[in-house]
Amino acid sequence: MNTARDLAIVALDVAPSRPVEQGDLSLALAGAEMLDLIEGLALALEDDRILPSAQSPTGDRLLDEAAASLVRQEPYESVEDWLWRRGRGLSSAYVDDLERIGVTARARGRRIPLRTARTELVDSPARRRAEERWAAGEPVLSALAATAGIHDDPAEDAAELAGDAVTTVLAAVGDAVMELEAVRQRRQIEDAAFDNVWRGY
Repeated sequence: MNTARDLAIVALDVAPSRPVEQGDLSLALAGAEMLDLIEGLALALEDDRILPSAQSPTGDRLLDEAAASLVRQEPYESVEDWLWRRGRGLSSAYVDDLERIGVTARARGRRIPLRTARTELVDSPARRRAEERWAAGEPVLSALAATAGIHDDPAEDAAELAGDAVTTVLAAVGDAVMELEAVRQRRQIEDAAFDNVWRGY
């Protein structure tokens, strides 16, 4: 099951009530990759530490890249540290990968310049699979989507259904997104204060 790819598809497919922050989505995608790697037995968690297993190809380029990026020396990496490191620019990487594998295409109208071309989903097995999981309200996918700001209704039963490792990852993603939002708010306050200083001259 490719939760990360499904989450990327859902992010493109579902019109959110507010714009999705790329940083939030990137952190959620990193969390989804970790859950996929746990399911594929590529890693296990010991408390908040990531214990990598022998690497075996998953058949997905970005997921294989994620597995290859795991720290394989003690004391290993914390879930939080890995989310920040792996999540950097990850939403853009998924947008590019979806186009590469034919799940999306660039929409180009006659009057739309190339630089403003939008990415649109096309009919594909991957899109249908993601839509089925989304329509079914799959708890982990729903929880990640809510954390990324794609919708406002988290799946309250995700933690109970999933087990300790998934609960740890979902909590870490939520904490990271809140930390990122705090950074954004702090920058807005600093920028506003700077603007006020210049208005005084």
